[in-house]
Amino acid sequence: MTNRERITGVDTAWLRMEQPTNLMMIVGVMMLDARLNLAQVRRAIKSRFLAFRRFRSRAVQDAAGAWWEEDEGFDIDFHVRRVSLPGAGGKAELEELVSELASTPLDYDRPLWQFHVVDNYAGGSALITRIHHCYADGIALVQVMLSMTDTSAEASLEMPAQAPEEEPETPPDFWEQILKPVTGALGGAAQLGRGLLGQGAGMAANPQAAAQAVQGAARKGMDFAGEVARIVTMGRDSQTRFKGPLGTRKRAAWAEPLPLAEVKAVGKAFGCSINDVLLSMAAGALRDYLVGRGDTADGVEIRAVVPVNLRPQGQGRSLGNHFGLVFLELPIGMAHPLERLYEVRRRMTALKGSYQPVIALGLLSAVGYGPKALQEQVTGILGNSASVVMTNVPGPQHPLYFAGRRISEIEFWVPQSGGIGMGVSILSYDGRIQFGVITDAGLVPDPAQIVSRFPDEFEQLLWITLMSPWGEQVTSEAGSGRPTADVTPEASGAQSPGTKKRVPKRFRNL
Repeated sequence: MTNRERITGVDTAWLRMEQPTNLMMIVGVMMLDARLNLAQVRRAIKSRFLAFRRFRSRAVQDAAGAWWEEDEGFDIDFHVRRVSLPGAGGKAELEELVSELASTPLDYDRPLWQFHVVDNYAGGSALITRIHHCYADGIALVQVMLSMTDTSAEASLEMPAQAPEEEPETPPDFWEQILKPVTGALGGAAQLGRGLLGQGAGMAANPQAAAQAVQGAARKGMDFAGEVARIVTMGRDSQTRFKGPLGTRKRAAWAEPLPLAEVKAVGKAFGCSINDVLLSMAAGALRDYLVGRGDTADGVEIRAVVPVNLRPQGQGRSLGNHFGLVFLELPIGMAHPLERLYEVRRRMTALKGSYQPVIALGLLSAVGYGPKALQEQVTGILGNSASVVMTNVPGPQHPLYFAGRRISEIEFWVPQSGGIGMGVSILSYDGRIQFGVITDAGLVPDPAQIVSRFPDEFEQLLWITLMSPWGEQVTSEAGSGRPTADVTPEASGAQSPGTKKRVPKRFRNL
């Protein structure tokens, strides 16, 4: 009899959410500084990637549910392909190929992943990866990809001494993790919400138990039902050009990386997290894109779905989907970058005490175990309520090598669900932050015009930082979580109409 194991409810949800207009694939591209050798690539994939046994399995659905089933006719040549770019073989040609592959479904009769080795990109090579979301979330897949790399060219060509250990899906202290936030002496809904997030790793490994834990919280009088109601009744998102009927064609683009140290410094200066800064920059880039197309942006907000990692520290190699979701209102109607940054920080702080990540996990579990009608209902809620999925994944801060070649850049895009037509991805690697955007071609045919605005958005914040009257407060209050100087929009030289400072032209109307 064929070896098979049941797919978890959350992973089944991602399998069942596949639609022609939104393929449930995580798409990534590595850019390398020299040409790859195809034989060495296949060797690395065999010895490192396929060490995770699940990647030899197909996802099979029947009346009893969904199953991992070993592919007895597994053929690595089908999964590892060699391709060449046309013309100059530059960034435009690579973006076009990534867009084409992001629009092409994987073969459900085989394990749901493929690598495409691009042998003529910018004097080096590129490696395009497509893996179905049912195998794992972005955090886990980044760790899987990193397991195929090493810190030197020589080491990346060696066979690993032993296969990477796959961590168990359920941590040994699972019940302790589940029961502690529920039975502990916690005094309110927000406090319990933070406890659930802090202990959420165990819940992510077992969504049914997570649901039981939250039900226990509800029995203690917490406002769990109210949070559920807020999610299911939040209504359709604002009607902008980012929202509309979807097609099957996707467009992918990425920006030039920004220095991570400078982004950290700006965040620290304003008492904000790096994530606050990046989300604010994304909101500004989306605003500028709408204004550049002649659309009204003042006062407009759009809703973003932001994944929240719920896996325990040190268990990045545990496959499966272990994350929840929060819904963030992006204030794209705010023109001033500093005002927008503080508003993003305020909203993200408010979400830290929310049940939303755990509730979303429960909804996805229900999709996996429930009937198709429930799947359509939940997918509809997610799709109608937001315009963009925004993902931020931390990567290693030192150079890596794959199959003997140095990796210069890494980009990735997560799938959207239902009627969401845009994804914004942020990845830090080797001291730089990299931005990618994927869009429905019918709604936004030119995502490069969005990502090209990210550097400008950062430069605005940088200029405000440099032009502000910091004085001695910087050293005394930096890192306190409070603004470290009088840098309100009114106090910033960026808005003073009579300023004598030399301000870049595009900032003079802020």
